Amino acid sequence: MTPSSNKSIGTLTETSLHASLKTWYALPGDQAEIKVDGYFIDLVRGNQLIEFQTRNFSALRTKLADLLDKHPVHLVYPLVKEKWVVRQSAAGELISRRRSPKHAALIEVFTELIRIPHLLGHPDFTFEVLWIICEDVWQNDGKGSWTRKYWSVIDRRLLSVSERVFFSSLADFTALLPFGWVEPFTNAELAAALRCHKNLARKITYTLLRSGELVKAGKKGNSLVYQRRSVRRNRGSLGIAVENQKPDNPV
Repeated sequence: MTPSSNKSIGTLTETSLHASLKTWYALPGDQAEIKVDGYFIDLVRGNQLIEFQTRNFSALRTKLADLLDKHPVHLVYPLVKEKWVVRQSAAGELISRRRSPKHAALIEVFTELIRIPHLLGHPDFTFEVLWIICEDVWQNDGKGSWTRKYWSVIDRRLLSVSERVFFSSLADFTALLPFGWVEPFTNAELAAALRCHKNLARKITYTLLRSGELVKAGKKGNSLVYQRRSVRRNRGSLGIAVENQKPDNPV
């Protein structure tokens, strides 16, 4: 691990969610905010580099690609299982707190994985989803999106981690596809099978096509059809850890 120029500013732009995830995840002996090959790394565990990203994988593409040339890298991404919305005045006074009806689906990881499809099959790259319970803090400052009636979301706070899902190979990502159905398939058929928007289905097929797990298999009418490069009889090694517990051993 060699130092060089400052290519990433570690904690200067992190939210409380990002900081809390690092604290929750860290094990004794881990080193935080260590500079490796010119990049600040969230956690260093032995020879493994652990990065946490709450959104926008585009910002990580170059960093991950550079680091994977010399180091095993583990990327951790939170998905919201349950969310509470805290409203406060412009002065920071509490107005209300309510549970949001919205929650994520595991397949939604592809909205970010589409930014790094070329890295998913790298032998030194692993990926983990943390299902979290959190609260979003809204402030009535008149500066937010019109969709929130100009309330700003000023923070996302971690309340707890309920489950963990680990991906160690391309087969684990492909395992999120519907199992036991007829291939090849179109984006419309994939969207129907997953009960998701067609735009998300397009992101899934693009990501898995670029990663090498899917191949084009002709057309059905005006629509491209895809199939898995090798049809597997199992769903990969996708696994979920015990609720609210950290790993006993390093990742």
